[in-house]
Amino acid sequence: MKTDTNPSLAFRRYPSTTALQCFETAARHLSFTNAALELHMTQSAISKQVAQLEEMLNISLFYRTSQRISLTPAGKAYYIDVLSILKHIETATTNLMSHSSNLEVLKMVSHPTFCARWLIPALHGFSQENPLIRLDIKEQVGPFFSEEHDIDIAFLYGEGTWSGMKNVKLFDEYCVAVCRPDYLQGKDLQPQQSDSYVLLQLSSRPSAWYEYFKQQQINLDGTFVGPRFDTFHACISAALTGYGVALVPLRLVAPELQSGQLVMAWRYAAKGRGAYYMSYPLSLGNSHKTKVMQEWIARYLETSSQSQVELASLLGITCTSVSHG
Repeated sequence: MKTDTNPSLAFRRYPSTTALQCFETAARHLSFTNAALELHMTQSAISKQVAQLEEMLNISLFYRTSQRISLTPAGKAYYIDVLSILKHIETATTNLMSHSSNLEVLKMVSHPTFCARWLIPALHGFSQENPLIRLDIKEQVGPFFSEEHDIDIAFLYGEGTWSGMKNVKLFDEYCVAVCRPDYLQGKDLQPQQSDSYVLLQLSSRPSAWYEYFKQQQINLDGTFVGPRFDTFHACISAALTGYGVALVPLRLVAPELQSGQLVMAWRYAAKGRGAYYMSYPLSLGNSHKTKVMQEWIARYLETSSQSQVELASLLGITCTSVSHG
């Protein structure tokens, strides 16, 4: 008799979603009674589902006493995994229910600060004009995009050399040093007096301050010293609290500069090594949803460029030193 030895095809027992839901809810509340109230079941039904789950797994998930229940070490580990599984099921179900036969989902990824301060304003009105394209936007710090990722469009900072990608340059990056207006009071902000102020650092760009001063022919010790943050958003927030001076892209800090919440510590815009790009796999070059987004972003850049020139002029930065890509 022929025997199928492929383990992936072998029959396996899996717990039901009902059992997993009962376990997750009981573990979250550490109470069968409260779990029963949330799930609109009886306490005995919850207890039975959990007991059957433990029997199938051949391991105890809860310690039980007459007064309370608590998770065993195995139960704690299983709870984390089950919670993730149930969230995936919920997301997949919601996504499927939100689809219509002619609805396209455009999956995009961006750095958090760029997303909040440039991309979201740029997308204002997109869904109203394109109701059959649903945007799915993810935020992520650091290098995060390649052909293998399930992403349609990525908004990236770099040199525009990602292989297998069509890289559309949006604009160059120019960074300015900003702080709260009252941070300037009583401080000698001459660059050489670095003991008088705190340089806020971005973890992914440890040499940013060094390059900022080098472009001005200023040799300064201590450019690598200062509290470090993961995102430009955190650096801006720290500057707003009076923590120190942040070096951030002019475009991303424009609202605070225009409102006067932040001011420039030194009137110089340092050109970054890279630029901002909209990138997508070459295989999606003829995709309808990708083309629609390209056209939308191009129109937004045209209409928003003038305000950037005005901002540069207001800050005393010559327009020729601030490129618009």
